[in-house]
Amino acid sequence: MLSKVDHLGIAVKSLDDAVKFYENALGLQCQHIEEVQSQQVRTAFFEVGETHIELLQPTSEDSPINKFLEKNGDGLHHVAYYTDDIDGQLNQAKEAGCKLINPEPVPGAGGKKVAFLHPKSTFGVLTELCTQEDQ
Repeated sequence: MLSKVDHLGIAVKSLDDAVKFYENALGLQCQHIEEVQSQQVRTAFFEVGETHIELLQPTSEDSPINKFLEKNGDGLHHVAYYTDDIDGQLNQAKEAGCKLINPEPVPGAGGKKVAFLHPKSTFGVLTELCTQEDQ
């Protein structure tokens, strides 16, 4: 049911500084920047082959990204996998004993529906499942 690694989420304190790094040091071009209110973040996306890099800056102190930054500093936050059947994938994970952070998909960046699996159930890696909104 999973078809590819969709993106790697990287938490950053300054989206502007991080975008400059990815553009100037790595030669990538920022595809778009948007605010995702449901996740309390501003995001910037870069394309590398079929995978995206998603930079995440918190927009509030209550944001999970802000809590991550306070504890860990800038760095890898999550790995996101693309699926055509997010509900089926959530059911499979739940039946396998995974703790679901989102039992139902929520709106995400780029017009996607997303759901997270708790890192205590995924060997320490925050795992995101995502699909296009119209799936």
